[in-house]
Amino acid sequence: MRYLVFCFLWSLVSFAQTTVEKIDDQWVLKVDGEPFEVKGATWGYDKDVENYDTYFKDLKSLGVNTIRLWATGENTPKLMDVAHANGIKVMVGIWMRHGRPGMEDDDSFDYLTNKKGIEEQYNNAIRVVNQYKEHPATLAWGIGNEVYLNMATDEEKLVYSKFLERVCSAIKKIDTNHPISSTEAWTFGMDWWKAHVPSLDIYGLNTYGAGANFLQEEMEKRNIDKPYVITEFGPMGEWDATEDKNGIKIEPNDQQKYDAIAKGYGDWIVGKSKCLGVYVFHYNNGLDFGGVWLMTHFRGSYRPQYWAIREAYTGKLPDNYVPEINALALPDKTIASGEWIPVTLKVLDKENDDLEVSFGYNHRVGSRRYRNQILPLQSRGNLEDGFEIQLPKVDGGIKVYAFVKDAFNNMGIASTSIKVTDAIVASKQFLVPKVELPFYVYKDDIDVPYFPSAYMGNYEALEIDLNHKAEKYSGETSMLIHYKERSGWYGIGLVDPANDWGDILGGYDISGAKTFSFWAKSDFGGVSAKIGFGLIGKDKTYPDSAIEAKEIALDSKWRKFTIKLKRTNLSCIRSGFVLFANAYGSPHKIYIDDIVFE
Repeated sequence: MRYLVFCFLWSLVSFAQTTVEKIDDQWVLKVDGEPFEVKGATWGYDKDVENYDTYFKDLKSLGVNTIRLWATGENTPKLMDVAHANGIKVMVGIWMRHGRPGMEDDDSFDYLTNKKGIEEQYNNAIRVVNQYKEHPATLAWGIGNEVYLNMATDEEKLVYSKFLERVCSAIKKIDTNHPISSTEAWTFGMDWWKAHVPSLDIYGLNTYGAGANFLQEEMEKRNIDKPYVITEFGPMGEWDATEDKNGIKIEPNDQQKYDAIAKGYGDWIVGKSKCLGVYVFHYNNGLDFGGVWLMTHFRGSYRPQYWAIREAYTGKLPDNYVPEINALALPDKTIASGEWIPVTLKVLDKENDDLEVSFGYNHRVGSRRYRNQILPLQSRGNLEDGFEIQLPKVDGGIKVYAFVKDAFNNMGIASTSIKVTDAIVASKQFLVPKVELPFYVYKDDIDVPYFPSAYMGNYEALEIDLNHKAEKYSGETSMLIHYKERSGWYGIGLVDPANDWGDILGGYDISGAKTFSFWAKSDFGGVSAKIGFGLIGKDKTYPDSAIEAKEIALDSKWRKFTIKLKRTNLSCIRSGFVLFANAYGSPHKIYIDDIVFE
């Protein structure tokens, strides 16, 4: 009830007007006539709706006055209301699709030929603006993210540029109260925007480390007289880092990460005549490789980036300092997997808190999911007597992490590398994550590990809903597959990575599973389908290691179907669920639930 009352109250309040002005060669962002310096953070807690108020109060304590979204979704209305209640503005994201799988978002969109998809994006942009243009939390519109970077040809970039101008000019006609920005990595969009997108009010530029100091210079080289906001910022990223002798990118240490934000804000960002401010990447809880490198929290603990944001925006030092790892070293030689090796580890905690120490590793090869994961290492010992770790079953150079957590829930992290040998692993054709069993392909309380992007046959008559609520076997939802025509055939595959047909390595190692099962029903009797897993054949670079399916008859009653997996090679299953069916003279609906390998 309180939420409904709050929505009613803000609807009675006049929306905030944001303007961009140039005063004595200084670009200024204003909200309702008052200067507004962007002290922002990118937002990573979209799904944790119940804790929105806690997060926004926390952001406020850090001095953050605005967050950036990449896109909107079902939780955005609540987010906007809670942000406004805490005095925080929102750069509302309008997503634009990327041009090729293997890049960000694993999308596959052709701006040269997909006219229908372009219109869908245009209509979505207008819908978002109409929905949020009068919300008092709205600061500005942020259209797209690194689209140029994720395109292959200049021909595509030109078509996209003209489309972007169409979107921007249309937004200006329906909302004169909020400026429009678009975001690109570094300078990749500047020339295209200058030539083809005059309706942009602000250039959104993603940059990390000292590169932030040169953005204004890059704009002046191009004679661009517009302001910019740094839409992602943090310590130097992996793409700029150098490799050590084991082929591992050298990550900035914790102090360097802290300084990049706390000192870099004043040295590289504040005082630039074209710069309106910055969004630090990324207010979120990391669990993998990128989480260690760039996020404010890791496994629920505070990282240096968290406290650095507060010093940058408020001048306040940490309430409790992150443990300092002053030395982390391993033997300087190649060692076989499974061996126990000594670790040189020196740690200082300013408050002399009790410390918990653990270790993990990252193997930066294989599929995207494999190379991003951080897995635990077996260890023994203590800080006083020293530690040993057991090397994992990998072949090649690995990054080894030491995690040191204090009583205040701060976590210091350091990394080094070592080369490991393992003949069995070296003979593996594909490196993908090894899952724990049971492994659910679909269940309504999990993040689905595969994506419903492999459409076949008369797919334009097909509707897929992973969150169907009217019919379900267990939990709150099921997967609905709705075919809307009376003739023809169709197919749908849940695959990883999304939008790929065997050109990019993906999937999971599900070895050890004995069965593949699922529950299914249809909206009436007489519907049949061929259902199983595996789709990509050996003619592709990265095939499924097995393809199994069975023809089944469905009716209006939920039934369990099982495929036995004796001696099936499950080492690389990139298509976790596949279904083929015919219409047989009538549209139909198929419901699927609890797809599992076990």
